[in-house]
Amino acid sequence: MNSSDVVEDQLLFNESANAPDLTAVTISYLLCIFGGSLSVLIMFGNLLVIISIIYFKQLHTPTNFLMLSLAVADLLVGVLVVPFSIIIVVSSYWRFHYVLCKVRGSLDVTLCNSSIWNLCCISVDRYYAVCQPLRYRTRITVRVIGIMILVSWTIATLNAVILTAQAPDEGLKIKKCVLFQHKAQSTMIVGSFFAFGFPAIIMSSIYLKILTVAHKQARSIQSMAKSGATVSKTERKATKTLSIVMGIFLLSWTPFFLSIGFNPLSNYAIPVNAIQSFKWLGWSNSMLNPFVYAFFYSWFRSAFRMIITGKIFKDDFSNSKLF
Repeated sequence: MNSSDVVEDQLLFNESANAPDLTAVTISYLLCIFGGSLSVLIMFGNLLVIISIIYFKQLHTPTNFLMLSLAVADLLVGVLVVPFSIIIVVSSYWRFHYVLCKVRGSLDVTLCNSSIWNLCCISVDRYYAVCQPLRYRTRITVRVIGIMILVSWTIATLNAVILTAQAPDEGLKIKKCVLFQHKAQSTMIVGSFFAFGFPAIIMSSIYLKILTVAHKQARSIQSMAKSGATVSKTERKATKTLSIVMGIFLLSWTPFFLSIGFNPLSNYAIPVNAIQSFKWLGWSNSMLNPFVYAFFYSWFRSAFRMIITGKIFKDDFSNSKLF
């Protein structure tokens, strides 16, 4: 395929005219159940985080404001992107497909990229908290966090504008919902790098540094306390937490971005359904983020219990001591 040809990203929702009606209906029902469940879980988990941070004054910290921005991006993925994708797949009215496809594509790139960049900013915050604790309060202020959030959403929006602006109107003619269409292979590769590759490299480097510092601190504790058990517990906790953080993020997004990045180089040999499945796996990261970044903290768990049990609706607990 020449570089001047129209390059279709493999995120296509094809309408198979030859497929049996029963099979199509069954797949549609299963997709609705799966997608609907994913959307509900994404909304539920991230709403808990958002309400907790907004309601409880003790959670009004720079770090939690980053988590709030992440939760908002993930919540919108569950409210807009996933439902739109389900509608596009199961709807039989093509005249609505094109509009939904354009809207979904723009929202998808913006919100997912924002979520990824917010995760990257959280890793920077954690770096200063663990590696430079004495400078943390002077370096990571509310103003700095606001700049981080603004930069995250700006990069995500610009990436979405660039990618969707270069998508010609071929989708209307071929009756497919094409998330990305490009006339240059380099655009897809560069877009994937800035959406995922660059922040992933930053996060990996930062968390590797945090692990190294944590191990050094553990050795210092060992030399002072003469207790191998204390060191073992500290190292295990740091390793486990950071492994979960990076592991879930990489497992969720790496397959999708690798596939769309290398697919043009492989003459589009990766199956459409595989890339489509990888995309759903990436969206699931918006469901897992509240568990990874909030459920590990005891104060969030206390806040969640008060919200779920309806305790906050019976009296004013905004000044409650959560930790």
